Amino acid sequence: MTSVKKRFLALGVVLSLFSPAFAQSQNAPAPLTLQESVKYALENNEAVKKAYLDEKSAEYKVKEVKGSGLPQLNGTGTLTMNPALPTQLLPGELAGQPGTLIPVQFGTKYVASAGVSLQQLLFNKSFFVGLEAAKTTKDLYRLRTQMSEEEVIYNVSSAYMQLLQTREQFNTIDANFKRLEQLEKIVNLQYRNDIATKVQLNRVTVNKTNLENTRQTLQAAYDQQLNALKFFMGMPVDQEVAISETAPNLNVPVLAQDDASNVLYNRSDYQLLNKQRQLQSLNVKNIQARYYPSLSGFGNVGSSAQRNEFNFLDTKQPWFNTVAIGLQLNVPIFDGFQRRHQIKQAKIEVEKTEQDIRQVTNATNMSLKNAATQMQSSLNAVQAQERNVTLAQEVYRNTNELYKEGLSPLTDLLDTEVSLREAQTNLNNERLKYQLAQLTYLQAKGELKSLIQ
Repeated sequence: MTSVKKRFLALGVVLSLFSPAFAQSQNAPAPLTLQESVKYALENNEAVKKAYLDEKSAEYKVKEVKGSGLPQLNGTGTLTMNPALPTQLLPGELAGQPGTLIPVQFGTKYVASAGVSLQQLLFNKSFFVGLEAAKTTKDLYRLRTQMSEEEVIYNVSSAYMQLLQTREQFNTIDANFKRLEQLEKIVNLQYRNDIATKVQLNRVTVNKTNLENTRQTLQAAYDQQLNALKFFMGMPVDQEVAISETAPNLNVPVLAQDDASNVLYNRSDYQLLNKQRQLQSLNVKNIQARYYPSLSGFGNVGSSAQRNEFNFLDTKQPWFNTVAIGLQLNVPIFDGFQRRHQIKQAKIEVEKTEQDIRQVTNATNMSLKNAATQMQSSLNAVQAQERNVTLAQEVYRNTNELYKEGLSPLTDLLDTEVSLREAQTNLNNERLKYQLAQLTYLQAKGELKSLIQ
């Protein structure tokens, strides 16, 4: 068991709806970082495990193809019983009875034989093409494993960032909830002293109740997101887990322009398509190789015995040996144009893959530009929302002071509280968009594995 696995076996989270969100008790597990989450997923996700098995199976496929070129040794043995021997009619002249036919039975009641046959491939062009294709298939499954890993990295990272955003929203709601609780106490005291009306007190209570309902909805969303993270990680859903308090810093620079041709070779899907095209080209060669003759050597060693009684273990009775050594040449002459049409079909598959390669090239270029644009846009939005939150906090603070001095109505204070909450929520959303845009940019460049380095 790896150190990462050992650490996660003890992980857990304490979630409470009416206590400060995400507070850890003394028995709470150590928080899980994004890098640790990804490493755990790469070791436990079912899709990645299956890809590893496919890759391992491809290794045995290469050995299987190699084995077909090694000597093939087989042993044979037969035992035949003839209750009624076949009868042949011979001319009577052979027995001094001209003009008649004499019935004669040939053979014995029991016949046994045993032998060993050896075959060795000497030349077959398809064998060498098939061996190269098997090695290419191994590379193909390796790239599929890499694609599965990248998909898991993206899913885990995206789920992790959404959890962080949801938890930050909890913090925003808790802070606003505490302000409304304090305001409710003040208005309730004013109501008892006939300074505030019942309507004013009810408005504060309604806002506090609505915020409490929002927190309950957010709690359910957080639990669902946490389960999604466990699923992507390959972790049992009933296992407790906690995430880090600090948001990961991806440190992805916003570049003015990226050329798809510079990053294509880092993308596993592009490499996979090229490997697939290579494999399909080998299939064309394999079909063409069937036009060539094949040559193999063979050798047979055997022994046989014939008895009228079942006494093959009697060493006094003879066994007759046979030995044969030779070459076998197979020359294809005419197959009804089957191979010709098979070659045309195989070439069409190559052309289709080339179309896929061009599509991936265009899609990569588009993804790079869109991700870079989204990163810049989200970064500007984050900076704008940070200024907006600062202004909203200042407005709320000033309005609260004016309300305490009796210079501002309660409605203004409640409105500024809602505006502050909306500004904080928008900031959290923009930060999530920026992180997801960075993640998409890394995916477009084929650099998702940099998250675990």
